[in-house]
Order: sequence, then C-alpha cells, then structure tokens
Amino acid sequence: MRTTYIGGQIVNPTVNYIIFSKGNEILDTVKLDGNNFFHYKTEKIKTGLYFLKHGESQVFFIEPGDSLLIHLNTIDFDESLAYSGRGGAQNNLLMELYLMNETENQNLQKWYALSSTDFDQKIDSLKAIKLNKYEECIKENEVDEGFKKVALANINYDYYSKKEMYGAANRKYPEKFSKDFFDYRKKIDFKQNELKFYYPYYRFMNRYFENMVCSEYANKKPIDRNSFEYNHRKIELIDSIVTSDSLKNSLLRYNAMWYLLNAKDAEEEAKFFETYSKMNTDEKNLLEVRKVFDASVKLTKGNTIPNVAVVSTDNVVKDLQSIIKAPSVVYFWTSQSATLYKNIHNRAAELKSKYPEYDFLAINTDTHYKKWRETVKKSNYNPVTEFQLENLADAEKKLVLNAMNKVLIVDKNGIILEGKTNMFNTNFEELLLGFLNR
Repeated sequence: MRTTYIGGQIVNPTVNYIIFSKGNEILDTVKLDGNNFFHYKTEKIKTGLYFLKHGESQVFFIEPGDSLLIHLNTIDFDESLAYSGRGGAQNNLLMELYLMNETENQNLQKWYALSSTDFDQKIDSLKAIKLNKYEECIKENEVDEGFKKVALANINYDYYSKKEMYGAANRKYPEKFSKDFFDYRKKIDFKQNELKFYYPYYRFMNRYFENMVCSEYANKKPIDRNSFEYNHRKIELIDSIVTSDSLKNSLLRYNAMWYLLNAKDAEEEAKFFETYSKMNTDEKNLLEVRKVFDASVKLTKGNTIPNVAVVSTDNVVKDLQSIIKAPSVVYFWTSQSATLYKNIHNRAAELKSKYPEYDFLAINTDTHYKKWRETVKKSNYNPVTEFQLENLADAEKKLVLNAMNKVLIVDKNGIILEGKTNMFNTNFEELLLGFLNR
C-alpha cells in the first residue's frame, strides 16, 4: 500500500476542520492546527476524484503516492484554490477548466439569439482553447490515464451542456437548428460510474434529461418543472436510458430529492416515491429519500407545522407551535451570509408593512447563541419575532431545511397553508392576499 499525503492551509477558516470525501462517502475529517494548516496521510486512497469541503466544496484528482498541497482562502473559495506538490499540476488544470466553464456559462445567454451554426463556432473555439491547455499539461507532466479521462470529460461534457442549454433556450424555434446540431448526443456515455459525482458530467446528464422531457411537451402547454407529470417522466427516462446502476441510482436520487423538496400534493408525492422505490437499487439512497418523503408530506397544506424547539432572544426555550398567535410567515436565516439575511429581513419588513395581519417569524439556523443575539441587536431586528433553532439536526429533518430562502405560511392555529415557497417568488403576495380573503 502506498501512502498518500494531503496538506495545506485554509485562510480565513469558517470552521476548524476540512472534510475529504469520495462522492457521498466521507473519507476523513481533518482538524486545522493553530495556524490553520492541516496534515493528512492515508493508505485508503484509490486513483480518482475526491471532494474537499470547508463550507463550500470542490473536487480534486489524486493517486496513491501523491503529496498534494492545497491552499485556499474562504473569502474567494474557488478563485483562490491552488495546488502544488505531486499531483498539483493536474488539479490546477481542473480548477482552471472549472473557472473557465463558470465564466463562459455566465455569458452564454448572449449567444442564444445566434443561429446554431454561429453558436457552434463560438463554443468550438472555447473548447479548442481548453484542449490546448490539456495537451500542454499532459505533455509537461506524467499523468495517469484516469486523469486524462476526467479532464476530457470536463471539456467534452461542459461543451455538450452548452449545446443542451442552447437547445432549451430555442425549443420554440426548431427552424434555428442545423441538421447535425444534436449529433453529439450519439457520443454520450451513460455508464461512466467514476464520473457520477463529477459536476460537468452530472450537470450535463440532468440538462439532457430535462430537454428530453420538455421535447415531449411539443409546446402544447406551459412546462412546470416542479410538477408531478414532468418529474415522473424524467425519472422514467433515466430508468430506461442509463445503463449503469450506480449512475442511475445517483441521478434518480438527485431528481427524487428535487421533486420532493418542491412538491405540494401529498398524493402525488406518494405516487412518485412508489415509482422511485421500484427503480432504485441502492438501499442507502432509498432510506435517505424515504426520510425526505416522510418529512416533506408533513409540510403539505392542511398539516400542522412540526413542533420543533426554538430559543427566544431572552434565552427561553419554546415550542414553534406556541409562538404562532396569528396568521404567520415563518422564514429562516443564517449569519454566514450577511447579504442574504439582510435581504430576507428587508423583504419581511416590507411585506409586514403591506400585510400587518401576518406575523413574520424569523428563525435562525446557526448554533452559536451569543453571536446570533449580537447580530439581532446590531441589526436592530425586532427581538420579539426573532428565534433560534434549539436542535438544528432535529429541525433540519422535520422542516426539510434544504434552502435558506424557504418559507412556510400558516394560519393562527399553526395549520400549514403553504409549506414550500419563498418570499421572493413573484406570486408570494398573491398567496398572502388569497389566504386573507378566504
């Protein structure tokens, strides 16, 4: 067994550890020392892709025997991430490709108005630049065949993704597509187990299946991506097309989670979960999705809001149900994102002025009580309507806290009127008015 070393430094750490994982499986949690350095050696490594997580996460490639050094600043996570040592050159290439892809995707919409031929010329030139960088890297460094496969998948599947995005943007204009525009679909490999958690491959797969479902609508009616019909058809296509059980289970899990976290009809959720259960062959995934399904159904209209424990600003533990005295909007925030918590509090204040019949209850999801209370005081928020979760793990499961902008609307008795929405939705004020006028 060859020993592999991974070390480095985290500048401006948000916690005192870093997590290494292989897909969903945690390999190890490594503590930072007093100077925010970490040192890790292992004989568990097999050649392939792994994740490092410290607040945010990023993927890296490593082989047994590598001595990889990592340096990152959490203030500018992806842009600051740099590698050195044995294995460093390959990972710097993957990071460069990642950043190029993200920048290109931000500008992609500008090109959707082009003809498909002109669009292809644009993205062909971008792909050529990346292939040149890849050729330089493998020429200057001794690299594993597995790395070559990963780097080329990064380049090719991001290229395919761009074409899928163009296809989606121009679905209503079939005359724009050249005869061979979608020929790349013949090159898709639906059995790349080792890439099942790799973002360019995984992101492409989801975009491809979305387009497959949307093409069946043939512009007959608007497409609701949260609907039972759309999501049920999507997992049917994944089940019928993907030949790798491992990749199929991963895609099914992702799409089941997405649907259940956004669905609003308990009967449809039950039907969807039943179908998913028959397609999935991974017991761990099934258990995870079942927990989300069980909790999600309880958040549908007509159920009582789960009675989790919250702490008030005067350090009194209360039941969530007990603090609901009027029709209420229950929203969540964390001090980890100042921009988001300021925006959401500003939106709540704006809505409160328009709809005084509602209480707006802010629930903080951090675990440091004093820091939370200081933020409330410093921000001049109303201490009477500010609370912190007393048991985050329990509340995350019961309230399915998948997004910080998640909002529940309840009546004065704590009965859920709307369990899966957010205050920035275009129809949010319509919901508030509708519930008042019932």
